Amino acid sequence: MDQINFSKGELERYSRHLIIPEFNIEGQRKLKNAKVLVVGTGGLGAPLLQYLTAAGVGAIGIVDFDVVDDSNLQRQVLFSTDNVGEPKVDAALKRLKGLNPHINFIVYNTQLTSKNALEIVKDYDVVADGTDNFPTRYLVNDACIILDKPNVYASIFRFDGQVSVFNYVDKKGNRGPNYRDLFPAPPPPGLVPSCAEGGVIGALPGIMGSLQANEVIKIITGIGEPLTGRLFLFDALTFETRTVKLIKDKNQEPIKELIDYELFCGANNNTMEERKVKEITVHELEQLKSQGKDYQLIDVREPYEYEIAEMGGELIPLDSVVDNVERIASDKQVIVHCRSGVRSANAIRALEDKFGFNNLYNLKGGILAYADEVDSSLAKY
Repeated sequence: MDQINFSKGELERYSRHLIIPEFNIEGQRKLKNAKVLVVGTGGLGAPLLQYLTAAGVGAIGIVDFDVVDDSNLQRQVLFSTDNVGEPKVDAALKRLKGLNPHINFIVYNTQLTSKNALEIVKDYDVVADGTDNFPTRYLVNDACIILDKPNVYASIFRFDGQVSVFNYVDKKGNRGPNYRDLFPAPPPPGLVPSCAEGGVIGALPGIMGSLQANEVIKIITGIGEPLTGRLFLFDALTFETRTVKLIKDKNQEPIKELIDYELFCGANNNTMEERKVKEITVHELEQLKSQGKDYQLIDVREPYEYEIAEMGGELIPLDSVVDNVERIASDKQVIVHCRSGVRSANAIRALEDKFGFNNLYNLKGGILAYADEVDSSLAKY
């Protein structure tokens, strides 16, 4: 570590670290010598990247394939209105370079997949998972197991957040639990809505992503006790916290290779696979309109969403759709839509199961697809 030197400017920049007795110059050297991979630049990735950059982590990898959207700006504080439409990694890079010019950034404008994950992850000391979907979480976990990397995890939903450190080897050589010890198998598709469907309070990812950054710094510098073998739970509404113990599953099959994680995360739900609903595209809907066809359009979003953007459908929120069956026609084509197509598909399944409807069609891609492909004047949120 003696070869790690600092300029006068760096010493001034990190002075509040250097005066901490347990941290001092040695901790800062470890940070400068470290390489951290952050997967995702969204709600969690934004604070993660900013605090790791500000702290002085020497090399930071950034993985994301998305572009900045207006709906990101409520929580993804790495971006501004001027960045809308830009690749997230490019916008992030510009912002982070301005925050700390002493950091080496490695950008991957690509989706992390089973084909590229091992090649990307292998060069880093710590991986921080800022993703929001089960396939990528299992992928990150398994790549870290295969390559023997600690995985700093967090997830958020509405007002709830959780943080843990997976696959960490402590000073005694004991390896802690991994993500599969917390979730041995993924939930059925559609059972757990994403933040895009269920929402998240804007400040929550800032809190949980900052906690992730703190765990990364602890792992690199060796100070404190990383959150291995424990899951930290936070309720932003009540400001209640809990830390629960995680236990390794002794019967867990060894992870030796990466798999098809999209398939894996859909494999538990054979009934859902059999219960695919009939669909109609936004262009087919436009044809029905132009031809003057008789149909009914049902919107199963929430009233506040309807106020933001609507397509003229009859508003029946998902949680009340079964109780309002008398409002749904049975003698003509009924098209059901939501924001992206998930809630509307669930509404159709519920109506088919309970009342035997056979005339319901899900609008594929929901109002987002309609705004993208048909009517750009509609607000995307």
